Amino acid sequence: MKLGVLFSGGKDSCLAMHKAMKNHSVVCLISLISSNPESYMFHVPNIELVDMQAEAIRLPLIKVDTPGIKEEELVQLTEAIKQAKEKYSIEGIVTGAVKSEYQRSRIAKICSELGLECINPLWQMDQIELLNELKEFNVIISGVFADKIGKEWLGKRIDDEIIRMLKKLQEEIQIHPAGEGGEIETTVLDAPFFKQKILIKDSEIDFKDNCGTFIIKKAELIRK
Repeated sequence: MKLGVLFSGGKDSCLAMHKAMKNHSVVCLISLISSNPESYMFHVPNIELVDMQAEAIRLPLIKVDTPGIKEEELVQLTEAIKQAKEKYSIEGIVTGAVKSEYQRSRIAKICSELGLECINPLWQMDQIELLNELKEFNVIISGVFADKIGKEWLGKRIDDEIIRMLKKLQEEIQIHPAGEGGEIETTVLDAPFFKQKILIKDSEIDFKDNCGTFIIKKAELIRK
């Protein structure tokens, strides 16, 4: 089946894509660029990097801007998926939904209206298992929004130590270790299907009131 991927450049969309590629043909990426940092539907930290990520993956990218207003942003999502269907003849959409019924149900409804399959490879996946599968990727934490996940986490790669710490916080204060409650956001710098990897050349941290982001100011593609 020819598929488009709802692509944020974060861990969930990349892992979902990796799984979908095993049985289907992924022909394009679809990214919504939200001006609302608290969008209900779309990832925001370092979303500007999707162009470079698409280049690294060697797939065309459809980008549509959205103000990120709850429910209204679905109009822009529908427009983007329509573009992908018309331009690349896709038959389905891949999402990185894990626990959010809000996201999954709304994307599924749009797909149904457009005659497309909605594929959710990560749906209801154990979150620690999900994190462990990401160890073959290069995923950094680009946003923190929870108690006990502080400034020192920003820019760190998800590895055994980070997973251990997230699991401990899950046990202590019931966070969602894969960030399903909005506790963390991520940016993928390399994945098994990337043809090149991303090297960060310049960055800064913006941290205030127990929340923060790791802002990639300059990056380049390099050989793997």
